[in-house]
Amino acid sequence: MAEIILFHSVLGLRAGVADAAERLRAAGHTVHTPDLYDGEVFDDYPTAMAWVKSNGGFAELAARTRAAVAELPEALVYAGFSNGGCSAELLAATRPGARAVVLLHAALPLEALDVQGAWPADLPVQVHYAAEDPFRDEQHYLDAFEAEVLASGSGYEFFEYPVSGHLFTDPGLPEEYHPEAAETLFSRVLAFLEQVDRRP
Repeated sequence: MAEIILFHSVLGLRAGVADAAERLRAAGHTVHTPDLYDGEVFDDYPTAMAWVKSNGGFAELAARTRAAVAELPEALVYAGFSNGGCSAELLAATRPGARAVVLLHAALPLEALDVQGAWPADLPVQVHYAAEDPFRDEQHYLDAFEAEVLASGSGYEFFEYPVSGHLFTDPGLPEEYHPEAAETLFSRVLAFLEQVDRRP
């Protein structure tokens, strides 16, 4: 079974993250859910984004991201929702020993994360997005990230769901939540983790 670190979205460590972690634990995985916001939780994106900006922005989040794994082993699966996907990408690209990456409603080319160099060789990635995600970056960002991963020789899976909303997996966001899409997403994540477990 995998040891996973699952990073929360820009809205903070909401109950939806705990729910996702429990799904993974029920399948036998070990899951860590660090709180990068020191207890702050938000219900809307503008307020959350303003809080991040006023508390050091990306540089501070990156520092907190690195601190979150200081006591953890290197052989981790990195996963994250939205902003947490950026945390997962950052660590996977810069910390040795990563086993796989799961990006939920997030994906950026390494340059956008101020990461120099190539994607690590043989580090598989799975990406999930709503077709009508209002925060989905321009298609060339996704294309650039896919190209970086494939150029390393790593596996790359991309799944798009015919729904709207950003965090469509979070039951606590009724205007965005799509239960059927969420069930499909988590089934795909669990299948991906089974593949990771079978890797030497």
